[in-house]
Amino acid sequence: MTSRRTRATVLPGLLALALVVAACGSDEPSDGAETSEAETDAEGSAATSSSGGVDTVGFIYVGPKDDFGYNQAAYEGSVAMQESFPDVDVLQAENVPETAESEAVMQDMIDKGADLIFATSYGHLEFAANLAAGNPDVVFVHQGGLEQEPLDNLGTYFGTVYEPVYTAGIAAGSVSETGVLGYVYAFPIPQTLANINAFTLGAQSVNPDIETVAISTGSWCDPALQAQAATTLIEEGADVLTQHQDCTKTIVEAAEAAGVYSVGYHADASELAPNGWITGSEWNWGDLYTEIVQTVADGNFASSEFNGDYRVGLQTGTNPFIQSAFGPMVNDDTIALIDGAKESFIAGGSPFTGPVTNQDGEVIWAEGETPTYADIEQMDFFVLGVIGSTD
Repeated sequence: MTSRRTRATVLPGLLALALVVAACGSDEPSDGAETSEAETDAEGSAATSSSGGVDTVGFIYVGPKDDFGYNQAAYEGSVAMQESFPDVDVLQAENVPETAESEAVMQDMIDKGADLIFATSYGHLEFAANLAAGNPDVVFVHQGGLEQEPLDNLGTYFGTVYEPVYTAGIAAGSVSETGVLGYVYAFPIPQTLANINAFTLGAQSVNPDIETVAISTGSWCDPALQAQAATTLIEEGADVLTQHQDCTKTIVEAAEAAGVYSVGYHADASELAPNGWITGSEWNWGDLYTEIVQTVADGNFASSEFNGDYRVGLQTGTNPFIQSAFGPMVNDDTIALIDGAKESFIAGGSPFTGPVTNQDGEVIWAEGETPTYADIEQMDFFVLGVIGSTD
């Protein structure tokens, strides 16, 4: 194993970011998609439903619904929700950029009768808030952001992404032969930093000498930059590739083609890597979406836990972000370690229960100290063993 390195690992031209956006948005189209075409489709019947005060629900996505990633998971959640409310009209809009265009798309949904709108990408929050202020009879919920100004008809929601990412790290550390893991991510913001750190700590729990090389693409979905990053990581010696990107297909396929392992994110992409798929973490939004729709239909949104910043994880008994299926290289002993970690999280523990040390050797959380979910959402550092820069 080489000595620990602290150099910045970013693709050329991507180190300086003019704007920091959050983990679940996108400023680039996924494979072959064009963000300039935001198409809205109505599904379901126009009949009055048993959902009380909800007749029409809108969903907007920053990318295509078949990206093997973030947008596909959200779309599948909307389909699962509609199974519980078959008489509700569902309006779908793909490839909606994080600009004022998203406000126009949501306004069009309101004009078509939307009672509730799910704005699923981080950069959509500003525009959803604008519309919420002027449309008090329409409820807006945002995926992954934090509410800036309290409104009775606006809330945010998210799961605890780093819990299954930590356990995926355990699996990755158990199979890595080089001791080098590769991580392709978008921007150095709290959600991505927490995931990279959790993955590394999980791997280090089975191999303390593990290093993770982290490369920022400066985009939520740019297949060309993702392919370049994957090649660089493999050349660095990584024999496991994972990512925090909206579209996941490019990196999973690149790992499979190169004969290295892959760990998925956002959605189940195991079919793309029949030989190298270790595991992953994926969204299972259906139940949460359904609960939100029912709450709005009952007229209880303003007084509910969804009116604000709603966060759930294993500590709260639920997490819509779950472990993906394991590949055959993950043995029973490793699965037992993963199950033990999950039980510790359910009991109130965290992937970041101390001691946790940053790249400079500074102790961030001391032995036995467990940060809160809110503490982790402010994360601004890499742990010891991650090679990369948070600038």
